[in-house]
Amino acid sequence: MDSIQKQLLEQIAGLHEVPQGAYNLRVNGEGTGRNTTEHIDIVTKTDKQGIDIIIKPGTKNESVHIPVLLSQTGLSDMVYNDFYIGEDADVTIVAGCGIHNAGDQASKHDGIHTFYIGKNAKVRYVEKHYGSGDGNGERIMNPQTIIHIEEGGSMQMDTVQIKGIDSTIRTTKADLADKATLVIKEKILTHGKQLAKTDFEIDLNGVDCGADVISRSVAKENSHQIFLSKINGNNKCMGHTECDAILMDQGSVSAIPQLTANHLDASLIHEAAIGKIAGEQIIKLMTLGLTEAEAEAQIVNGFLK
Repeated sequence: MDSIQKQLLEQIAGLHEVPQGAYNLRVNGEGTGRNTTEHIDIVTKTDKQGIDIIIKPGTKNESVHIPVLLSQTGLSDMVYNDFYIGEDADVTIVAGCGIHNAGDQASKHDGIHTFYIGKNAKVRYVEKHYGSGDGNGERIMNPQTIIHIEEGGSMQMDTVQIKGIDSTIRTTKADLADKATLVIKEKILTHGKQLAKTDFEIDLNGVDCGADVISRSVAKENSHQIFLSKINGNNKCMGHTECDAILMDQGSVSAIPQLTANHLDASLIHEAAIGKIAGEQIIKLMTLGLTEAEAEAQIVNGFLK
């Protein structure tokens, strides 16, 4: 990897070199490195671009990294990655994409990730998106995440986009069986004329299953964000969705919830709060010696922490 690619890898995965354990590294549309373990296998698809990640039943305390790096301007990359997590496994999956675009053509990555989470399995999924480069070409990402959770299974999904992505449509669809749980925590910061749209749709099909979707975002300058959240309660279940957003400059945010209860014992809640930073918060920090800009930055960092 060159210095730019190493910087992207550090930003999206917190890594300075290739990770220990299972991993698959994709750079500019090509697989450049891979390692498997006794319990985690990674297989290249034969019918389309992408990989199958197969985690054996009972696997504990292991992780797999699948970062994607784009540093070639004008490249359009699409992958289909399927994750098969066996019963009673407990694993961490670290994904994410970094784009460096120093040219005039758009660079784009679309990743379609499908999870098949087995009975009583636990998954922590971390996905971070980052863009850099001083070119005029756009940096575009359109991730899709499809989640199937069997009885007693659980997934925590932490997704972050803090810098440099000009346009993104982030789609997540999930269905849950009996006693399955899903927690999604989303953090987004947009600036300039950037557009970020997130679209969640969750089917709570099983008895005593539950989902919690929490989005925190900051829209700066002339950027625009759209938050769509649809939860369908099809059985005795709990569903909660929350959107908290800070507006700065001429930024704008739309929050559009949809709750559908198709069962008498479905309990569904939506919360939303959108507004500017309170003046008294800024004044309080300025009395401690911070400038107004420093006070705003500290509030934003704390909000998105």
